[in-house]
Amino acid sequence: MVSVRLKNITKRFGKTIAVNNVSFEVKDKEFFTLLGPSGCGKTTTLRIIAGLLEPDSGEVYFDDRLMNKVPPEKRNVTMVFQNFALFPHMNVYDNIAFGLKMRGWSKADIDKRVKEVIRMLHLEGLEHKYPHQLSGGQQQRVGLARALAPQPDVILFDEPLSNLDANLREQIRFELRDLVKRVGITAIYVTHDQAEALVVSDRIAIMRAGKIVQIGTPVEVYERPNSVFVANFLGIASLIPGKVVEQDEKGYYVLETREGLTIKARHSYVKPGEEGLIVIRPEHVIIHKIKEASALSKESILEGSVEKITFLGSTIDLRVRIGESIVRTFIKTGEIDVGEKEKVLVEYLPQKLVIIPPER
Repeated sequence: MVSVRLKNITKRFGKTIAVNNVSFEVKDKEFFTLLGPSGCGKTTTLRIIAGLLEPDSGEVYFDDRLMNKVPPEKRNVTMVFQNFALFPHMNVYDNIAFGLKMRGWSKADIDKRVKEVIRMLHLEGLEHKYPHQLSGGQQQRVGLARALAPQPDVILFDEPLSNLDANLREQIRFELRDLVKRVGITAIYVTHDQAEALVVSDRIAIMRAGKIVQIGTPVEVYERPNSVFVANFLGIASLIPGKVVEQDEKGYYVLETREGLTIKARHSYVKPGEEGLIVIRPEHVIIHKIKEASALSKESILEGSVEKITFLGSTIDLRVRIGESIVRTFIKTGEIDVGEKEKVLVEYLPQKLVIIPPER
C-alpha cells in the first residue's frame, strides 16, 4: 500500500476554480474522507488523484513517486462509483473478473482471486446472477469486490452509498469501514453526508468552494470546529455571539454575551479581547426544572425559556431561548416534563465547548 500526498493542487474549468491550492497527505492504510457540499471540488480532487484529470498546477505523489504524468491505468488505483457502474450483460463473477482480464491475469489467477473477494464480501451463491437480479446492497458489494480484486494500492470512493435507501446506507457504511480496514488498503472517500463521514473515516478533510477549511479526526472536527461553516455543516450547532473577555485560572476562555451573560469554553480560536461565537452541541447541555436550582452548581448554569417543543418519537427536540440566542438540545421522551414558554435551567459542559471566529 502507499501514502498519497497532494501539494498545492489547483484545477480550473474556464473561469471557475474548482480546486484552489489544495494540499493534504493520506497515510498508508488510512481511511481519509473529503467532505463538503455539492460543487466544493471534492470529486474533482478525487479524479486528479485517479489520473482522470490533470491539475493546472501542483503535484500528486504516491509515496515519493511523482504521479502527474502517470496515466490512470499505470497508477494501480481503482474506483467505486455511486451508480455501481456494473456491466448489465455480465454476471457477478464476470463483473468482478473484468478488471483482472484487462490487466492480463491468467485464467487460474483470475478464478482464485474472484473467489477470494466473493468470500470476503459474502457474495457466495450470487456468482451467476446479473445486476438487475441483485438488491442495491448486493450491487454495491459487487462494485466494491470488482475494485478490490486487482489488489490496488489505493481505492477511491465517489459517493458510493448515495443511491441506496437510508436504512441500507446506514448498515453498509459500518460494513464498508470494517472491510477496508480488514483488507488494509489506503482509501479516499468522497461524500456530502456528514454522518457517513463521521462513521467511516480515520480523518476528514472538509472542503468549501475549492479549498480545504479543516482536517482532523471525526472527533476533532465535530467537537472543535474552526469556523461557522464547519460548525453548521457537521451536525447541529447553537452559536452564541459575544466577546472573549479573559482566560481564567483554570484555563477556560470566558465569553461575555451582549446581555452580560458569561459562558466558559475549554477551547478557543479567538484571543481575549476579540469577538467570537461559542459553539454548543445538543449533547453538551442538560435541561433542569427551575425548582432544581438549589441542588446545582451555579458556575455552568444559564436561565432560559422554552421556545419550541417538537416530538420525534423516542426523543424531543427542545429549543430554549437564552437572551437573544436559541440553544437546541434533545431530551428523551418522558425524561422531563416541560412546556412552551416555561422557564428552565440550562446546564452546559464547558470542557466540551469551543469559541470560533465570527463569519466574515
